[in-house]
Amino acid sequence: MLNNLHSVEGARHAKKRLGRGIGSGLGKTAGKGTKGQNARSGGGVRPGFEGGQLPLFQRLPKRGFKNFNKVEYAIINVADLNVFEDGATVDVEAIVNAKLVKEVKSGIKVLGNGELTKKKLVVKANKFSESAKKAIEALGGSVEVI
Repeated sequence: MLNNLHSVEGARHAKKRLGRGIGSGLGKTAGKGTKGQNARSGGGVRPGFEGGQLPLFQRLPKRGFKNFNKVEYAIINVADLNVFEDGATVDVEAIVNAKLVKEVKSGIKVLGNGELTKKKLVVKANKFSESAKKAIEALGGSVEVI
């Protein structure tokens, strides 16, 4: 029953209450010792600080370049479109529902690899290769760039 649920013994710990009198064992300096950088409010060093020595992340060589403006498309081939019925409208939602792509990145690009057998497909995608356009239009279909 929900009203009888409780956590396992030892799973929950009481919060350490600092600075609550000398009898608590954590009064006065609250476990920080006497004076020094770490005893002060806001004291301590930033992550990665090595006491003035050149930090590891600065000593290691830097390699490569990450282009943040790169546009990456989810790729499908015209052969993958054979899972749809003749005359179907194939858009991003239909492609995802058919599990042809795992994730739609910046959009979907249709490439011309393989053979298309379905007729009169209306394919809506972000990009098409020239061979994919020809393969779809050769069977009476149409392409729409969204």
